Amino acid sequence: GGTAQFFIEPIVTSPTLLVIGGGHVGKAVAELGKWMSWRVILSDDREEYCHPGYVAGLDDYVVCKPAEVVERVPINRQTYIAALTRGLPVDLALIPALLQTDAAYIGLIGSRRRWALTAKALRQEQGLTTEQLRRVRAPIGLELQAETPKEIALSILAEIVMLRRGGSGQPMQWIGDVAEAEV
Repeated sequence: GGTAQFFIEPIVTSPTLLVIGGGHVGKAVAELGKWMSWRVILSDDREEYCHPGYVAGLDDYVVCKPAEVVERVPINRQTYIAALTRGLPVDLALIPALLQTDAAYIGLIGSRRRWALTAKALRQEQGLTTEQLRRVRAPIGLELQAETPKEIALSILAEIVMLRRGGSGQPMQWIGDVAEAEV
């Protein structure tokens, strides 16, 4: 008959960034994600865009068709997916597969027009609902007027961090009194 105290410290794992598509933007997203200390997995169906010589230091490289990545990579609520694919035919196979997962974030690169065409085809050909498609952040990223692959990568990771941390995406600029600032 005594008492004991236990101290439990949770193990916080790094989130996983799954980058599907290793082109210029995919490479920049993977590099920025790694710099941010995320676990980063790069997947591409082209071997020349998915190996340590192309993007060094990532946690895994998975060469497969985009829609097959869900069979090759464990995806859970700590997985954030940046689908940086080459177009509609790839997206029509990939998006339904990604929507079957518990991914915390699914983002798809492309214009509004591309997404509108993709969503329309997914509704008509595969019976997906608008509610299901709302899980997809498309076009991916925050509006920064980004032009270069690195700027686009910043836009994408900024959106992911904002959603992960519950941010608003609003500018932080503030002009006010010191007393108000301490609240």
